[in-house]
Amino acid sequence: MQPFFCLSVPLILNHFFMKTLIKNALIINEGRKFKGHVVINGETIDQVLAAEESIQGNFSEIIDASGLWLIPGVIDDQVHFREPGLTHKGELATESRAAVAGGITSFMEMPNTVPQTVTQQLLEDKYSRAAEVSAANFSFYMGATNDNLEEILKTDPATVCGIKVFMGSSTGNMLVDNQEMLKRIFREAPTLVATHCEDEATIRKNTEIARIRYGENVPFSRHAHIRSAEACYRSSSLAIELAAKYNTRLHVLHLSSGIEMGLFSPGDVSSKRITAEVCVHHLWFTEMDYIDKGSLIKWNPSVKCLSDREELRAALLEDRIDVVATDHAPHTLDEKHQSYFKAPSGGPLVQHSLPAMLELCRQGVFTPEKVIEKMCHAPAMLFRINRRGFIREGYYADLVLIDPEAPWQVSSENILYKCRWSPFDGTTFSHRITHTFVNGQMVWENGQINPDVRGMRLRFNS
Repeated sequence: MQPFFCLSVPLILNHFFMKTLIKNALIINEGRKFKGHVVINGETIDQVLAAEESIQGNFSEIIDASGLWLIPGVIDDQVHFREPGLTHKGELATESRAAVAGGITSFMEMPNTVPQTVTQQLLEDKYSRAAEVSAANFSFYMGATNDNLEEILKTDPATVCGIKVFMGSSTGNMLVDNQEMLKRIFREAPTLVATHCEDEATIRKNTEIARIRYGENVPFSRHAHIRSAEACYRSSSLAIELAAKYNTRLHVLHLSSGIEMGLFSPGDVSSKRITAEVCVHHLWFTEMDYIDKGSLIKWNPSVKCLSDREELRAALLEDRIDVVATDHAPHTLDEKHQSYFKAPSGGPLVQHSLPAMLELCRQGVFTPEKVIEKMCHAPAMLFRINRRGFIREGYYADLVLIDPEAPWQVSSENILYKCRWSPFDGTTFSHRITHTFVNGQMVWENGQINPDVRGMRLRFNS
């Protein structure tokens, strides 16, 4: 492992006058693979050159990327970094560092913290904290409740990624089950509405059936039946009905069942008003994995059966599903190692999502071009993010170098999450993230974090 050279204070002050050359990389961008070079000038990409083009100029640093892939930084549109209030599980600092180690250069964080992000002041408090500690670029969702419409309507679509609506069980009072409130949010929201869709009545019915049969000792394998495909479909179809009626920009998060795929249309993400997301765990695991992993793969919505996973993969290839994200949601192992009803749902994923998706490429499920489309380009287009998500001249230099022939095994020694575990523990991945740049600054190099790099607040075009 090579030592990381930490930037001194004078170099940080002069960062925007630095030029870096990444040469001889295999650039994967906008559906193409080609050998070439990229020049970073300060925080942006100055030149993108084909291999045969001459390189001119003086450079502060030259990286020979022979044998490496160069891709845009991943944009994760759904994470829970647990700050404020739940920092025994994770923090903006720790989880953003794990993210850049996994090639994620921008994230959008959810409002179910303590306190919940349901006022504009609490929302701005999060932005202020992220500016102090986050290694990656950031945005935060405004949270919806049954009684905070006035605060929702103040949300600035140029500086906030969206409004999060829990249309299913959630933390605290964030379940929005008042039908009149739902209608008003969908009709009047000033920005994109992102939904967690699971029908609460269906889940309660299934829970009672499980309690009658098993008591408190419900096997984790029943999670897919309690949080069933029916529960997901009932709620997703309602969200889509409301969005169609009010012409809402709707983004349905973490789809998990095959039956829901018929609700979405194939096509280019930039032309859609209703879009769909799938998470890595729903593309990787099936209900058979509960046998070995138990609570470690307990998520909401649940990991379901093999046929659901296969339909999700097919929908991604058909462009019915628009983006791939993580729903990164860490808990401590002590919390997870409880009985079914006590063990919380969620798990950490940001450090391993890109390696996992590239492993599916090696297995022949996807192509690298498709993965980069769904994890880099499509989130930028869907959220209309200003100058990110592509390797283009004039865009921010959020870039990732990958060694496609460098196998490594996930273990407690290399996990960066504060919770120190992963559902991929023991898994060997073929692709290694060697370098990550955030706004032109190298934040990750060969296993080492530069602790001085800070991300920027994401901006959104109208």
